[in-house]
Amino acid sequence: MYPLVEVLTGAIFVLTYYEYGISLLACKFLFFSCLLIILIVTDLRVRLLPDAVNWFGFGIGLAFATRVSPGRIAEIYMHERHAPLPLLGVANALLGAAVGSLLLWGAAAAYKLVRKREGMGMGDVKMMAMVGAFLGVQGTFTTILIGTLLGSVIGLAVVALVFFAGAHRKLAERARRRGIGPSVTALRWTLAAQYQLPLGSFLGVAALLVVYALPWILPGGDLLLFAVTR
Repeated sequence: MYPLVEVLTGAIFVLTYYEYGISLLACKFLFFSCLLIILIVTDLRVRLLPDAVNWFGFGIGLAFATRVSPGRIAEIYMHERHAPLPLLGVANALLGAAVGSLLLWGAAAAYKLVRKREGMGMGDVKMMAMVGAFLGVQGTFTTILIGTLLGSVIGLAVVALVFFAGAHRKLAERARRRGIGPSVTALRWTLAAQYQLPLGSFLGVAALLVVYALPWILPGGDLLLFAVTR
């Protein structure tokens, strides 16, 4: 994994230069991307999103927001009041952090209420606060949309792969002999569905796609990321 992470980081630096040149915006997205790579790999390996990365990234995102405003939402409300430009950027970042973290916190609370068990850690909520500080409301919402879509599609594929690979067959057969479950097949599907994927890794990949792919795919996609360079 070590050389793969190094190659990925180097490729991100090249891509950032190619897409944003030598600029403050490029510096901002380099910091953001390196933090995301740490979170993607850590969540994939040990299912953790460290506070030391999330809160540090949140602070860095706010600092950059004083120079490069992430999105335009706050400016709609504050421009007519002639608010200072750094204040506009910080307002955009804080609004993005609030929207991103609250959306995931609400989803986690609803899942626990319905399923009576934890479905998402608070690390994902803190991670989206960091993402919001860098990308603002529009970029953060797009990150959640893409990340959850990726997680759903790949999650279903993994569950199907685990089932058709014959995993848990002996356990299901023993359980069925003891009268547990309607059938071996149903038990195997239930056991395969318990496999947990790291949502933080998918959200991190989605954030990278928003920064580097969306401006190419969607006309005006760069407006999701920044409004004013100062």
